[in-house]
Amino acid sequence: MDPDLAPPAGADLEIPRTLLITLSGNDRPGVTSTVFTTLSRYPVEVLDVQQIVLRGRLILGVLVTAPREWKSLREAVTSAGNALGMGVEVAKGTGDTATLPRDRSRITILGSPLRPGALAAVAGRIADLGANIDRIERMARYPVTAVEMQASGADPERLRAVLAQEAATLGIDVAVQRTSLTTRGARLIVMDVDSTLIQGEVIDMLAALAGCEAEVAGITERAMQGELDFEASLRARVALLRGLPESALEEVYSQIVLSPGAQTLVRTLRRLGYRFAMVSGGFTQITDRIAQRLDIDFAVANTLEIIDGHLTGALVGPIIDRAGKAAALRRFAAEAGLGTAATIAIGDGANDLDMLAAAGLGIAFNAKPLVAQQAQTAVNVPYLDSVLYLLGISREEVEAEDQSAGFTTPAPPVGS
Repeated sequence: MDPDLAPPAGADLEIPRTLLITLSGNDRPGVTSTVFTTLSRYPVEVLDVQQIVLRGRLILGVLVTAPREWKSLREAVTSAGNALGMGVEVAKGTGDTATLPRDRSRITILGSPLRPGALAAVAGRIADLGANIDRIERMARYPVTAVEMQASGADPERLRAVLAQEAATLGIDVAVQRTSLTTRGARLIVMDVDSTLIQGEVIDMLAALAGCEAEVAGITERAMQGELDFEASLRARVALLRGLPESALEEVYSQIVLSPGAQTLVRTLRRLGYRFAMVSGGFTQITDRIAQRLDIDFAVANTLEIIDGHLTGALVGPIIDRAGKAAALRRFAAEAGLGTAATIAIGDGANDLDMLAAAGLGIAFNAKPLVAQQAQTAVNVPYLDSVLYLLGISREEVEAEDQSAGFTTPAPPVGS
């Protein structure tokens, strides 16, 4: 027996209620099997088990009820562990880990790079609120570093507000979600299109072909300053496209570039039974083709009027504005047989704010400061598949599934 584990005189007279057995050392086959084979010789109940491996180093923790002959068990486990070259610690106690606090949160931290000081600051704010970090796990190493913490003991809404301020100071992204069954079931992803699902703005691309970029940009700026509402600004900008040939839409579509990670996001979540919707203030002549390309379940956008092969400068049908986007989210959720708590909305503009607020989880993606401040969660890295990490899906899991399906994934950067 390791002399460092020998109890002080008189300390072993009382039988403890539980024993926490911790092994650490170089990972090798048979460690877990050996530990449980040893424990099987004693009348104990396994209360909890946790095991992690970090770059070949294993840490295994087992919480068991303590038998009357607990000292014999301690010696047996220590001997078995030492024979495997593992350090062993056996701690007496009375507690169990079965009772979980009601206030439990999943905290996802994204950084490129992610520095130790940032993690220290986040952990410090969690501690300031009286919460405890129960588990930490890396979700991705590239193209961004993503770490997930599970914390308990603090109201998730309060935690979100405090960590949002810390994230802004540190230049990282921090997402806080309440842990619940809703986050583990079927869900609906509702995405804005321009500058979210795709790079750039379709109306700006059309304006470039029509030779009215400056005029369209001026109207957009007036809308951003609050001088025009979305519908008025949209109609004014579309009016400038009058006479543009319908073939311009084909040219614009050929120039569409999906945001990095968009296809990975859709492909991965489809495997898990998620459904997708596109809700856009753009134009159906473009969005419908993108929806077909990505096999999106639901899509809604505005429609340009075309007569005799040319844009008339008018729109057909109801306008999909800020309120219309939120209404579409609720409608699509109902059609999918889901409540709004099971929806995730992703957008970048003020026009998306009602939709982001209506969703179970609203994500501001590379958004304007006002939008990022009002959304539940902000992601400021250019990779749309970073949303996967917020849902507890690691980069390694994504790549493993892609490889088994025959998809190729980029190699990690040197040193990762």
